[in-house]
Amino acid sequence: MSPGLIQKIDNAGIIAVLIIDEVKHAVPVARALLAGGVDAIELTLRTPAAIDAAKAIKKEVPEMTLGFGTVLTVDQVKAVVDVDADFAVSPGCNPRVLKEAKKLGLSFAPGIMTPTDIEMALEEGCRILKYFPAETSGGMNHLKNMVAPYQYLGLKFIPLGGCNLANASTYLQSDLITAIGGSWVAKRPLIQAENWEAITKNASEIRTLIDQIRTNKK
Repeated sequence: MSPGLIQKIDNAGIIAVLIIDEVKHAVPVARALLAGGVDAIELTLRTPAAIDAAKAIKKEVPEMTLGFGTVLTVDQVKAVVDVDADFAVSPGCNPRVLKEAKKLGLSFAPGIMTPTDIEMALEEGCRILKYFPAETSGGMNHLKNMVAPYQYLGLKFIPLGGCNLANASTYLQSDLITAIGGSWVAKRPLIQAENWEAITKNASEIRTLIDQIRTNKK
């Protein structure tokens, strides 16, 4: 990832994970998140609407840092690049996907859960990694122990999977974490119900927590 993108993600502190079923919801949910102080999203490639939703957000809400999640194939890497996404992530560490992302210049954070995963990611030049599934893998205790041999490399992690407002501070207090990922901020049912007010409230709550933690760390 470029230094500028790394800084954007670090400043964000939270990447809202979105599943969008209808393109018409893309811009309103992005604006609802921004209103609450969340300016980075991971738009999952789990619905047919995802690519067109991303195009709408890129056009109408350009201040949003937009990434794609659940990028599992080489063809999906190409599709993400065509949309001019800022970054992409995957649940696992597929060498073919990593190589294609590197070839096309796409900033990519593969999913890791073991030292072998980390070394596969390092082989392709990745320095920000998705820690998934974070909570059921052992949370910060597992991550700290696993990363110890690699810590001198300055790796940073985005934990996803079980992260929520109640446990966010456990992750955000660690220097290993650049941002947490969370689907609770804009859950699929909230988007489907067009409950933009609730999404803004959730975004505002996590933004306040992130700002408090970072102020106390200074």
